[in-house]
Amino acid sequence: MNTKIYPDREDVLSIGQVSRLAGVNRETLRYYEREGIIDMPKRKDSGYRIYTLETVKRIRFIKRAQTLGFSLKEIMELMALRNDAQDAKCRDVKEYAQDKVKTIEKKLADLKQMHSRLLELIAVCDEENSLNTCPILDAFEEESNNEN
Repeated sequence: MNTKIYPDREDVLSIGQVSRLAGVNRETLRYYEREGIIDMPKRKDSGYRIYTLETVKRIRFIKRAQTLGFSLKEIMELMALRNDAQDAKCRDVKEYAQDKVKTIEKKLADLKQMHSRLLELIAVCDEENSLNTCPILDAFEEESNNEN
């Protein structure tokens, strides 16, 4: 289906058109509306939602930021910086990106540690042992007891 977009009209996009153009489902759009992530759309007399191209642009921004690990809360803060371009500087956004890199590095270190520990447990597992002497299960019990 061809989606005609008329730049001189703001009321040409239906929820289905925005969904397709932005690459999200309709429930995501409704969720973003409820949470205030995107503006509530105007409605036709029939009650159908009327969206603008700006909505598509905003949703694409959100989805791209999410692929880089930003939470919806962080994305809303970044969008607020963009909207407050008078006082905000690029360094403000850079700080968000630097904080995200630190978070990712921490997660990577945690994943490497988990990977190593699992490999150690796999190496000592004798497949013929009964579950009562399974070193993997035993390690889970030991490690959970050490955490308390």
